[in-house]
Amino acid sequence: MPSSRHFLLYQIIFLIISFLFLSYFFPVAGQLDQTLIQPWMDAQGGFPYRNDWSLAVLNHKYVKEILIAVYVFYVAAWLMSFKHNALKARHRELGYFFIVAILSTALIGLIKSHSPHACPWNMTTATAQGFIWKFNTTNGHCFPGGHAATGFALMTGYFVYRLSRPARAYFFLITGIILGFCFGWAQMMRGAHFLSHNLWTAWFIWAFNTVIYTFCYRYLPTEKVKNTYKHFEWI
Repeated sequence: MPSSRHFLLYQIIFLIISFLFLSYFFPVAGQLDQTLIQPWMDAQGGFPYRNDWSLAVLNHKYVKEILIAVYVFYVAAWLMSFKHNALKARHRELGYFFIVAILSTALIGLIKSHSPHACPWNMTTATAQGFIWKFNTTNGHCFPGGHAATGFALMTGYFVYRLSRPARAYFFLITGIILGFCFGWAQMMRGAHFLSHNLWTAWFIWAFNTVIYTFCYRYLPTEKVKNTYKHFEWI
């Protein structure tokens, strides 16, 4: 499948270039990170919006739960596809989306659990002149961004549908990028993450999807698969 091979080559080039760009301009807790997070800090290095309801509860809990419902819907449709004739033709793409999306968030969690990088709100110390950043803190496990990963994982849909349903593929791509950055920016305003945390989260998830797609693209449909019954056509 030449189109997929060319696509994978472009992704490898993109990942290499973006890795170099992020490594140079967005080292974790680097100068650019510190500058961009300054507007959300007070003079003593605190984060006034840390417990803001719209950021800590609405964004971090309720909106996330709505998004999780999307993944639950996909796993339910996948499980139905084992026995329901209307969905059997969609079995692979439904399973691929759910499994790869969940694994991509699990990957972020795994990296985060072994990361020495601390959250911004644990990296400041108040002084008489304001505050200083402390980079030798023992509070780690904050990189990359777990909350942003929930949104970025939707980009999996781009790989699933890029050949069979291009419009749907770009919907998942754009929605995943927007939600991932919105989730990440809200966490940045609270002091939970630097911008680099969220940019690297997107990079890790895109790289993971590229690797999985390299080995599995042959099993995904190359044209729209119609359901047996009309009332399942929208899935």
